[in-house]
Amino acid sequence: MTITWDTVRANNTVYADDAVLALNKPAGIAVTGERHDTDLVQLAEEAGTKLYPVHRIDKVTSGLFLAATDLAAHGQLTRQFAKQTANKAYLAIVSGADDLPDRGELDLPLSVGRKNRVRIAAPREAIIREGDRWFVNDDDLLATKNYPSLTRFRTVGRRGDLAVVALAPVSGRRHQLRVQLAWTGHQILGDPLFDRSETFPRAHLHSWKLRLDADWLTPPALDLSATPDADFWQPFSTDADEIADLLTRAAQDES
Repeated sequence: MTITWDTVRANNTVYADDAVLALNKPAGIAVTGERHDTDLVQLAEEAGTKLYPVHRIDKVTSGLFLAATDLAAHGQLTRQFAKQTANKAYLAIVSGADDLPDRGELDLPLSVGRKNRVRIAAPREAIIREGDRWFVNDDDLLATKNYPSLTRFRTVGRRGDLAVVALAPVSGRRHQLRVQLAWTGHQILGDPLFDRSETFPRAHLHSWKLRLDADWLTPPALDLSATPDADFWQPFSTDADEIADLLTRAAQDES
């Protein structure tokens, strides 16, 4: 099926004003940089709309994507991501529920390994868990450039081996959530980087909420959210009331 910019705007816009556009991006569409397929920035430009991405979410990730249509707003918003003052929340369905605390912290630096693959900047066996925190000692870091990467999470639902987690990445590294969760034994269902089962047709990771300062608004803030579609929840629940309860719990539990 051919995707048009008019269709994307009509079906996926969650907020728009003269400075920004926020979309609830479907899984499987890239934000930018696609060589052999359509991406949102290219699609918009071909229709006469110039988008300046404020942040990126992976092609396999669904949910909230924010772009500026005004350069002054773009600078103001991207600075907040650079300074780690943007408040971000994601939802994921992961395996390994029995080993997940109700609340935890993944304090695991990242590095880039072979074939430009993101990895934890230490051997897997060097990852330590103390209580609800996963970390590595400085002495175990690889002799390569590493990037401090911190994620806080809450477990808001469990069913068998599966868990729904609300994630608050403090830093914003490439593949941060996907790598940290997988390396601690809690891979995201359907993640093509780590899930080789081919059981799930999509990655169950969703960009859920963003809060940023925005001085052109009154009050001067953007407070955005994008509700996951039914296909995100499918491995865990198809019951609308249960899904609503999970979202309520996740909202109450935001760090």
